Amino acid sequence: MADPPRVRHNSGNNRSLLLVRNRTVRLDRGIVAVGVGLKEEDLIISQSGCELTPYVLLRRPDNAVTTEDVPESAPIDGHFLRYKWYRIQSDRKVAVCSVHPSEQATLQCLGCVKAKIPVAKSYHCSPKCFSDAWQHHRVLHDRAASAVNENGNEEEELFGRFNSTGSGVINASLSGSASNSSLTNGSTPLYPAAVTRSGGETWFEVGRSKTYTPSADDIGHVLKFECVVVDAETKLPVGHPNTLLTSRVIPAPSPSPRRLFPVNGSDMNMMGHIDSDGRISSTGTFSVLSYNILSDVYATSESYSYCPSWALSWAYRRQNLLREIIGYRADIVCLQEVYNGNPHTIDGCATFFRRDRFSHVKKYEVEFNKAAQSLTDAILPSAQKKNALNRLVKDNVALIVVLEAKFSNQGADTPGKRQLLCVANTHVNVHQELKDVKLWQVHTLLKGLEKIAASADIPMLVCGDFNSVPGSAPHALLAMGKVEPVHPDLAVDPLTILRPHTKLTHQLPLVSAYSSFARIGVGLGMEHQRRRMDPTTNEPLFTHCTRDFIGTLDYIFYTADSLSVESLLELLDEDSLRKDTALPSPEWSSDHIALLAEFRCKPRARR
Repeated sequence: MADPPRVRHNSGNNRSLLLVRNRTVRLDRGIVAVGVGLKEEDLIISQSGCELTPYVLLRRPDNAVTTEDVPESAPIDGHFLRYKWYRIQSDRKVAVCSVHPSEQATLQCLGCVKAKIPVAKSYHCSPKCFSDAWQHHRVLHDRAASAVNENGNEEEELFGRFNSTGSGVINASLSGSASNSSLTNGSTPLYPAAVTRSGGETWFEVGRSKTYTPSADDIGHVLKFECVVVDAETKLPVGHPNTLLTSRVIPAPSPSPRRLFPVNGSDMNMMGHIDSDGRISSTGTFSVLSYNILSDVYATSESYSYCPSWALSWAYRRQNLLREIIGYRADIVCLQEVYNGNPHTIDGCATFFRRDRFSHVKKYEVEFNKAAQSLTDAILPSAQKKNALNRLVKDNVALIVVLEAKFSNQGADTPGKRQLLCVANTHVNVHQELKDVKLWQVHTLLKGLEKIAASADIPMLVCGDFNSVPGSAPHALLAMGKVEPVHPDLAVDPLTILRPHTKLTHQLPLVSAYSSFARIGVGLGMEHQRRRMDPTTNEPLFTHCTRDFIGTLDYIFYTADSLSVESLLELLDEDSLRKDTALPSPEWSSDHIALLAEFRCKPRARR
């Protein structure tokens, strides 16, 4: 399936309302269409359900201004609104720059064409653009030389190819004469009888509703939205239509799929794969995804000025994130920074699971704010409580779910016994100066998990964004089961909530899943993965990459006495991300990368 396209409108502010070709239609009675427009955040178009939804401003007979629809089935004072979408049909398709998607391409890399790299990645808007991007662009060539590109020719089928004859790397001047017949839109329009010619342009009607989701045929073309007031009795338009023009529809960025690598030693020369249904195909295993998706509240141009504003809009990021997350087909998905629209709760966690693989047994909600209140009530005098709560109350949470597996665990010594699994998902406080708060939050979560472990013989996973680098006190507590009294992070404890230091321990046999990459043997692609690991910590070099910081903050920990790691999702390399400066980018819609591990339950000894 081809990647979904998107539309970018000419606008400088991604949060503002665009009123385009604004015309007020005044009637003797009935409704008045004041204008139509689009919010930049709604300008992202997708084949897989991300609609383009115009903003229609109306004045009702009582002079009230509204954006509510007035369909033919419910007219107001004998009038309703009629909508139409058109696509301009030209003699050729227009390719867009792979680096600057708002610009038309003038150059094509023939190395990409020969290597069968997705053709959309071969276009550039100028020689300088190609030269500046070469350091990162050549990575595509290197990948294609070592392995078959997994995207195939999907984008080539979308775009066709421009003239690729001749020698050299760049095919210059993508003019009308350079394009061939494969670039014309060959599909039959949805409404083929509706053709409008105006000013030398031909417009094909493609939609008759307020919203529109373009197809691959729209890539490279301009769309026009038309809204007109219609007399309900005569069915004739009243006044002039309001219209809106988009810029050319361009394809969404399409990062190369991340691969799965086996780490259990069974076959190091075979990369993990996804079966025909998109699911990891090992029998008796399950997969877990952990991903901080970057809350819409934080995705601002002020914080990420290097990322195009359209790529920061939630409409675009939502669709891009959904496509990525669904593509992993994980059995359990742990997301952080899930925003529900409430400005007072912006750091939510959400855990999803496949109902054909697991059933829900129990849920525990860990609100660190409530834990902070209980802590201050218990150990601090009243005069210190306000300052203590100001430091501890940070709206961070954890979500713990207990699931029961519906699949068989081959090799288990008690095949008839229920196979339970405990999954913790958390987002620890981000502020680096609050080292004591970070450690207290992690310690509080682990103590809660210890209580669950004491009541049931159950494998455990601890996932999330811990906002703690390898070697920090929270990471040491998770990975080593204790924090040494001389650890420098313990020097920050103004509320003395970490004392005595001997209490900073737990008995869960937790191991970081991605440390398995440091223990694997030689195999196809394994050396590349080891180079993306820090040999001093056995953790990835980074899971978070912005212009100002790069490092590892996200982890999937598991109880090593009850679970084994079968495979891991490959890590990304920094060079491939730096072509867009950092994360987020048009290709990757969060400032974190997703982590995914496939596990198998170990046979448990009878107690």
